Amino acid sequence: MQIPNPRIRLLTTTGPDRIIDPIVRLNSLPMSTDTLKIRRIAIDTYHENVAYMHRECGIYRAEGFQALSKILVSANGAKVVAVLNVVDDSSIVLPDQLGLSEQAFTQLNVAEESLVTVDHAEHPKSMDAVRRKIEGERLSQDDFIGITTDIAEARYSKMEMAAFLVATGQNNLDRDELFYLTRAMLQSGERIDWREPLVADKHCIGGIPGNRTSMLVVPIVAAHGMLIPKTSSRAITSPAGTADTMEVLAEVNLSPDQMHEIVRKERGCLAWGGTARLAPVDDMLISVERPLGIDSQGQMVASILSKKLAAGSTHLLIDIPVGPTAKVRHMRQALALRKLFEFVGDRLDIHLEVMITDGRQPIGRGIGPVLEARDIMQVLQNDPDASTDLRQKSLQLAGRIIEFDPDVRGGQGYAIARDILESGRAWAKMKALIQAQGAKPIDLHAGKLCHEVYADRDGFITNIDNFQMAKIASLAGAPMLKRAGVDLFKKLGNPVKKGDVLYRIHAEFPADFTFAKNLSAQNNGYTIGGDELALTSLIAF
Repeated sequence: MQIPNPRIRLLTTTGPDRIIDPIVRLNSLPMSTDTLKIRRIAIDTYHENVAYMHRECGIYRAEGFQALSKILVSANGAKVVAVLNVVDDSSIVLPDQLGLSEQAFTQLNVAEESLVTVDHAEHPKSMDAVRRKIEGERLSQDDFIGITTDIAEARYSKMEMAAFLVATGQNNLDRDELFYLTRAMLQSGERIDWREPLVADKHCIGGIPGNRTSMLVVPIVAAHGMLIPKTSSRAITSPAGTADTMEVLAEVNLSPDQMHEIVRKERGCLAWGGTARLAPVDDMLISVERPLGIDSQGQMVASILSKKLAAGSTHLLIDIPVGPTAKVRHMRQALALRKLFEFVGDRLDIHLEVMITDGRQPIGRGIGPVLEARDIMQVLQNDPDASTDLRQKSLQLAGRIIEFDPDVRGGQGYAIARDILESGRAWAKMKALIQAQGAKPIDLHAGKLCHEVYADRDGFITNIDNFQMAKIASLAGAPMLKRAGVDLFKKLGNPVKKGDVLYRIHAEFPADFTFAKNLSAQNNGYTIGGDELALTSLIAF
C-alpha cells in the first residue's frame, strides 16, 4: 500500500509555489515558547555580535522583532546584545534555535543547545551624547566614558559606531575632548604592568609602504638591554603590517603569559596585539573606520596612545612621515599633529617624543610580507645589498629610543645603535626572538607569477606614489598571501633609461596577478623627469 506524501503545496500569487512539510514544521517547533536553543554559526562578523533567528520562530512573531534590530540574549546569568538577522533557510537555524556568530557565541560563553531567552535590547543611553556631538556640542569626560563603555559591551551596532566616528572626525574634537576620549578608550580594557621604570615602544602613523623599521628597532634596543615589548596590528587595507611580516619568520599569536615569559627573558618581542584585551574599543572602532576610509587626526591620536598605554609603555617614540602621497602631506600638518600627541601624552603621564621623517617614497625595496622580511634579514646580516634607506631610518629611530636610557648622553644613541647592528648583536637578538616565539622555516622566495614594469623614457625618478604602490601590492594578494607584493628596483633620484625595470609585481594566483598588472598599466606610480633639472624638487628632507 502506497503511503501518500504528506507534503502540502502552498499556492502563491506573488511567486513560485512553495512546498512545506507539516511533519518537519511540527518537529521543529520549540518546546517552550519563551526559550530557544543556542546554535553556533561559523561566521566571523569582525567585532560585531550577530544573531540569526528563523522567520517561523514563535518568539520572532510574538515579540515583533525586525531584521537589524538589537536583541538581548540571556543564559545562566550571561548576557550579550546582538544585531538580529532573520533567515528563511532551516539549514542555518531551525525555528526553535537562535544562531550566534563566532564573536557573540564566544562572548556569551555557554554550550551549544543551551536554552536562552531573547528580549528587545534597550537603546544605549550614550547615543544621546553622540547626537549632541553631531549637533556641535562639546562632550564631557563622563560622556566619552559612557560611549566607550557601551561600545565595549557591544551595545553599539556598526551603524551607531559609524555615527560616532563621523561626529568626532574631521577635527571636531578639541584638545580636551581628545584627552577625554583617549582616557576613556584606555579604561575600556586591561593594562599591562611590566613593573619596570622604563618600557620603550615606537609607532609609525602609517601610510608608507615597506617601512618595516620596528623589526630592526626592537632587536637593536633589546640588545642594548632596554625593555621593548612590541605588540603590532595586522594590516587591513595596507600590503603588510609588522605582525604580518614577523609571521613569515616566527609565531606572532602569543598568549599574554607567553609574551611575558619571552619579554622577561629576551627584553623584547614582536607579537600580534590581538590576543590581549588592550583598549578593545579601539579595535571595534577600527573595524568600522577602515572600510569607510575614516582616519581623522584626533581619532588616530586616541587610538595610538590608548593602545600603547594599555600595553604598559612608559616611553614612546612616534614616527610621522611627511610627503605628497603620505598620510601627512605638509609640514604644518605634521607639527600640528605633534602638538596633539604631546598634549595628550603629557596628561596621561607618558614620556613621548615625535620624529618627523621623509615620507616621499616607500622605505626599503620590498612591499609585502615576504619581500619586507627579506629586506629586514639583509639589514640585520649586514648584507652589502641591504636597503640603505631602511637601514638608515631604523638606526635613527633606534638611536632616539636608546637615548631614553638615562645612562646614555644625548646624541650618542645613533652610534650605539649602529655598533649593535654592525657587530652582529642585533642579528643575534633577532634570532633569539624568533626561537623564543616559535621559529618557522624561512623561505623568502616571492610569488612565482612575475610581471616587470618598465620605464617609458630616459630621465630621473622624481616621484613615487605611495598610495598607488600599496594598492598594486594589495591587489597582487598581500598581505593575506605572504609571497605577493612589489619589489622596487628604482628609488627617488635614480637615473633611468627607457626599458629599465622600475619594479616587479609578484603574485600567487592568476586573478590577483591580472588585477595588479591592469592597475599598474593604468598608473604605474612612478614619475620620470626629463633631465637633471627635474631633480631640483628632490631637496634633501
